[in-house]
Amino acid sequence: MRRKRSFLKEFPFLIVVALVVSLFIKTFIVQFFFIPSGSMENTLQIKDRVAVNRVPFIGNNVSRGDVIVFRDPAGWLPEASSVSGNRVTNAIREGLVIVGVVPNPAKQYLVKRVIGVAGDKVVAKDEVLTINGKPTNEPYIFSGNSPSDTDFNITVPEGKVWVMGDHRGASGDSRVHQDDVNNGMVPVEKITGRVIATIWPLNQIGLISSQDPLSSK
Repeated sequence: MRRKRSFLKEFPFLIVVALVVSLFIKTFIVQFFFIPSGSMENTLQIKDRVAVNRVPFIGNNVSRGDVIVFRDPAGWLPEASSVSGNRVTNAIREGLVIVGVVPNPAKQYLVKRVIGVAGDKVVAKDEVLTINGKPTNEPYIFSGNSPSDTDFNITVPEGKVWVMGDHRGASGDSRVHQDDVNNGMVPVEKITGRVIATIWPLNQIGLISSQDPLSSK
């Protein structure tokens, strides 16, 4: 009987500890996201759930070939619509947002692959993509797509990255937004983290590796 009373007294404390641990994990270690579009096929599929590692990006450490999640840098996405539901479901959803199981719907996120980092000269001409004068090797590109059907010639400035979707023919990425305030670049402070794994559905579970487009492998 005493053990039961002791547990009941400690239960609120255990809940608080669990929430603190969850918030710590969400803020500094890992966060989970839902893939809403096909812009990263076949690396990521529509409705996949992915785990995002936040640790390297606390120090803005980003590498060419990383698959990253980032906040909308300059109106790339339409304005988020309000989420409807009853009081109970809204409370549950808000709780899941707080602990990092689902992203905050008020914040707009995208997922793309880093193609160019600070100092890189990225050029697309006649459906051939080069970085610093070297042709790219991108086995992850969606079957039937060219490296880019849009010509461009850019140099990535300090503090920004150039991103593209693996499904090049269905991705609204840096190429499409060259007229925005960042010239299509993504500021590194907008990066949430690197996608490290697909965790749902079960048949899609697996690690997501960084693949440098200049790698010979």
